[in-house]
Amino acid sequence: MAPQRKSFPRLFQPRADPFRLTGDRVFLRPPERGDYEAWATLRAGSRDFLTPWEPSWPSDALSRASFRARVVRYAEDWRTDQAYNFFIFTHDETLAGGIGLSNLRRGVSETASLGYWIGQPFARQRYMSSTLPLVIDFAFQRLGLHRIDAACLPTNIPSRSLLARAGFHQEGYAREYLCIAGKWQDHVLFAILRGDRSPASGDPEAVQPLPFPASDAGED
Repeated sequence: MAPQRKSFPRLFQPRADPFRLTGDRVFLRPPERGDYEAWATLRAGSRDFLTPWEPSWPSDALSRASFRARVVRYAEDWRTDQAYNFFIFTHDETLAGGIGLSNLRRGVSETASLGYWIGQPFARQRYMSSTLPLVIDFAFQRLGLHRIDAACLPTNIPSRSLLARAGFHQEGYAREYLCIAGKWQDHVLFAILRGDRSPASGDPEAVQPLPFPASDAGED
């Protein structure tokens, strides 16, 4: 009888293609560790442009260790159906910004909160206008959500216009809603419902949390 061949675990698995959402001007995919240099360069160069609209940056905001921790958290949030974050790329694979659905509430809510940022070199060029429909359709068609909330500072006219163009409705005004740029600030509240969108292929079935792509721990 011929000796049986031992079975050894495969040490190297083929790298899976990253999950993508593709539009006419941009594509989105989950952040990877290998994105650090592009991310840090874009954020550093856009710091003065971004900080008036964001929570205060910690001292290590642009460190490699902080970015790695961020990617690990994104992957865990994705696996546990708590949040879905993407980086925004132009079609020549240049990083332009980021967008995410966070604080998912299931059950009687089926709701998430929308957040986004764009690097200064890409601002006012309608890249975010091309991005929002991809994320909205992902939320309603792939995640089966009913509602997406968004909020912005009253003085952020470009963001308010962007949300209105994407189909969000202004629903209210919240005093001292979030701590932005080191102080509690009022926000204008927006929302869009699944019923506000024309479904592409009927009402979606309820979905399970999407597996985070295997490439989330990409090489540096």
